[in-house]
Amino acid sequence: MHVVEESIDSLASLEERINRAVQIISELRSDNEQLHEKLRKSQEEIKALQTERDEAQLMAEEFQKESGGLEARIQQLSDECENMREERRQVKNRIEKLLNQLDLLSAS
Repeated sequence: MHVVEESIDSLASLEERINRAVQIISELRSDNEQLHEKLRKSQEEIKALQTERDEAQLMAEEFQKESGGLEARIQQLSDECENMREERRQVKNRIEKLLNQLDLLSAS
């Protein structure tokens, strides 16, 4: 009888260890599925962030090009304005000379 009891005890112990192993495997599978889902979501988020980064870089490049063009245009307008001021001074001087000549003619 003693052998039978030992056999039953060892069988019960084996069954308990098998059940525990099955439970652990089920928990690990569940954890694995959760981790895979988190990984998938993280990868999607990374892709979205990379897309946003790429778009931002393109916009920055476009802004730099536009900025360079605007700076050139500002310089061109500034030069034109300076030229017009110089022409205005010249015209003013000519008019003053003509007025002086008219005054001399009137005085004579």
